[in-house]
Amino acid sequence: MTEIWACILPSTHLSVTHFSVIPILLLTPFLSQLLLPTTDAADMSITVHADIRRLDQDEFSDIAYEVMNQVFAVHNELGRFLDERIYQNAVAARVAGDCLTEVLIEVAFDGFRKEYYMDLLVAGGAVFELKAVQGLSPAHRAQLLNYLLLCGLSHGKLINFRGDKVEHEFVNAHLSRSDRTGFDVADDEWRDPGTNNRSLRAWLSAFLREVGTGLDVHLYESAVVYFFGGEDRVLQEVDVQLDGHHLGRQKVRVAVPGWAFKVTTVDNSYLPHFEEHVRRLLQHSTLQGLHWINITRSVVTFRSIGQVDG
Repeated sequence: MTEIWACILPSTHLSVTHFSVIPILLLTPFLSQLLLPTTDAADMSITVHADIRRLDQDEFSDIAYEVMNQVFAVHNELGRFLDERIYQNAVAARVAGDCLTEVLIEVAFDGFRKEYYMDLLVAGGAVFELKAVQGLSPAHRAQLLNYLLLCGLSHGKLINFRGDKVEHEFVNAHLSRSDRTGFDVADDEWRDPGTNNRSLRAWLSAFLREVGTGLDVHLYESAVVYFFGGEDRVLQEVDVQLDGHHLGRQKVRVAVPGWAFKVTTVDNSYLPHFEEHVRRLLQHSTLQGLHWINITRSVVTFRSIGQVDG
């Protein structure tokens, strides 16, 4: 390991589609005043820098058919050894009608910012993610799904130019926004490492009520890093020992002195396995514990695991 840690209504104005909601207060009014972050509703949004519209399956299929004709033609003419951006420009130049490249998606919350760029957006609702890699992976599928969910779109396609033949597959987003924001919170074993009189649990829960679950884990991890002051503040080294021998120093993301943090999006069946390896880390390092946040579609679990726990 090199590093361990870390209603909705779109309103369209010119070429920007903006989504914003007012966060739902899940605590009593008294606790809300103590724990919930102070945020400006205008500073909580997902902004897509293009006009977007939701396509039905038939409309998307027609567009995908036309785009794939151009993809196959470009691959036949240029071969398989070029960079992704070359294929992107070639396909965009040949696709008739409304085709945009590098479409910016911005996620904003309480000062936190994250940007994504979609490779191709056709007819405002068909997203194509292009690759030039050895093979498509779950990470590539998750990347495209992340874009679809952020934009509120249903259909996309992954395309890989590197093989002798074009590799391609559909990715569909079936979850509604209410599916992704109606999660439960489990925090029975949580010791909140809040900072500046703010609760991480309350702040991250409000963020998730805004953007939803089911997204890229790096988005959630980046948000927590921001909460604790940024990468330069949280990334630290700890000593690792085995059988009395000092093995070196390992980079971890630290929430408060002695306590690292980790954000995951793993299935609940994997949680005992993950905890086992956390305890091995704590046993052989100078860390006192780890604050662990696991985000699934329906449950967000906040848990603190210390050296003396268990």
